[in-house]
Formats: sequence, C-alpha cells, structure tokens
Amino acid sequence: MLLAEVLASLRPRAGKAFFDGTCGGAGHSVAMLRESSPTGFLYACDQDGDAIAAATERIAPYAGRFELRRMNFADAAEWVPPASCAGALIDCGISSFQIDHGPRGFSFQADGPLDSRMDQRSELTAGEIVNGWSVEELANVFWELGEERESRRIARAIEAERKMRKIETTRQLAGLIERVCPRGDQLPGRLARVFQALRMTVNREVEVLRRGLAAAFGFLEPGGRLAVISFHSIEDRLIKEFMREQARTYDLPPGEPDLPHLRRDRPARARDLTRKPISPTAEEIAANPRARSAHLRVIERI
Repeated sequence: MLLAEVLASLRPRAGKAFFDGTCGGAGHSVAMLRESSPTGFLYACDQDGDAIAAATERIAPYAGRFELRRMNFADAAEWVPPASCAGALIDCGISSFQIDHGPRGFSFQADGPLDSRMDQRSELTAGEIVNGWSVEELANVFWELGEERESRRIARAIEAERKMRKIETTRQLAGLIERVCPRGDQLPGRLARVFQALRMTVNREVEVLRRGLAAAFGFLEPGGRLAVISFHSIEDRLIKEFMREQARTYDLPPGEPDLPHLRRDRPARARDLTRKPISPTAEEIAANPRARSAHLRVIERI
C-alpha cells in the first residue's frame, strides 16, 4: 500500500540501512531490499507469527542483507542501533490476511472467535473484553478508540446479552449490534468502529504507536526519514502531533498547553515533509479499495 510513495519518501539506496517495523507480508520490505541493492541492509520485524512466516519466505533471496525478528516495533530500540538507519517505515494497518482469515477474529465480515490479537502469544482477547469488562469500560473503549456515538447503547446491549449467553464469535457480536442499531446505511461503519476499538484495546495500539514513533525516530541518522502510514483519525492525529513536536523549535513542560510564555527554545529535530498527508492514487484505490483510508506522513531528521 502506497508503495511508490513510500519508496520515493525513504529513498532506499546501496550502502544504507533501513527499518520496517511492520513487515507483514513483506511487500515494503522486499521493495526496500530491491531498491537498495546490492549492499543495502534491512532490519524488519512484526509481532504476528503468520506474518513472519510469510515474510521469511519472501525475503529469503536477499539472505545476508536483512535481519528479521518476531517482535513489536515499539520494542525495537533494544535491537536496532541508534542513528543507524537512513529510513524507517511504520505501517499501522492490519493486513488483508488478518482481516479475511476468520479464525483471527479481526473482522465482522468473516466469522471466527472474538480474538483480534496481532501477537497470538498475548493473553488479552476481544472475547475477554466483551464478556468481562463493565458497561462503563466498554462504552469508553467504543467511544475513545472507535469514536462510536452509540457506544453506551451497544455496551448496555452487550451486558444484557451476556447475562443469557457468552458472546463468543465475531458474527454473534455483529448480529447483536445489528439488532440494537439497525440503520442500514450506517451499520457497516458502526460495526467497523466497534471492531476497531476492540482491536486497538487488545493490541494496546495507542501506547505501542507512541513508543514506536519515538523508537523509529531514534534509529535515524541525520538526513534519515521516518514514513508512517495510518488508516484512521486517531492514529493520524497521534502521528501528526509527534511529527510537529519534532519539527518545532521549542519544548513545553509536560502536560502544559502550548502558550508562548511556557515555551523553551531549542533547535528543531526534524523537517516535516508532509504538511498534508499523502493519499493513494485513484488507480491504487480502484485496485485495492482498502487503500482508500490510508495516509502517509514523512519527517526528515536534522
């Protein structure tokens, strides 16, 4: 997704190292290795065991030029040397395999257990949240991470349903939401928002993204670039705020508003190369409708 735009932003080239923190099926990883031939190097990781299996096979022809690990990109500072990379990529989206493969429990469109774990070694599942969290907790999750207006109504309906039977599958939960909020034209978006909120909670995505952005920026050498692909407004706001912070010429006391008298001057750490995010072309959206919500932002370390 946004492959040409990512390559144009990161400029993979021989003799340089790069980082792919969410290698998935290795589409971006393979392209970066190809474009940086013959001596470019790639650090690549993913927390999903299925993704690592697929990536291992796809990048095998570049043996000796990459290191691949199963880990969360937020923890990669323990592995990748600081200031060692000319480019770093984080793709916040879930893969088509995760969405379409019912047993992973990510989608309301493919029936499966309420799971939603990107790393199947993790303990918390969507089923545990749906069946064990209070109405208040569920409503907060659906509102804060799904921006769902009917969050409280859906949470109350879940509580009523689980008193009669455990909610175990994606279709069971989707059917419940359909009964509670049956408006046809708004239903697909509502289901997507609820499932997004559950997935983000299970995988601690806000915390992981904050830590991962800081880690990936720390991998960059001067002139190195960080490219981040997001798919919804919560991610995009976080990314935009992080990049603006690196590009500004002052610090603020923690938790304080941005007021002139609170600013403490310092040199900018980066240049913001995308005041407005880069979107997929019409041709890419036509070929892959899931790309329509993707946004790419890029900064360059000074």
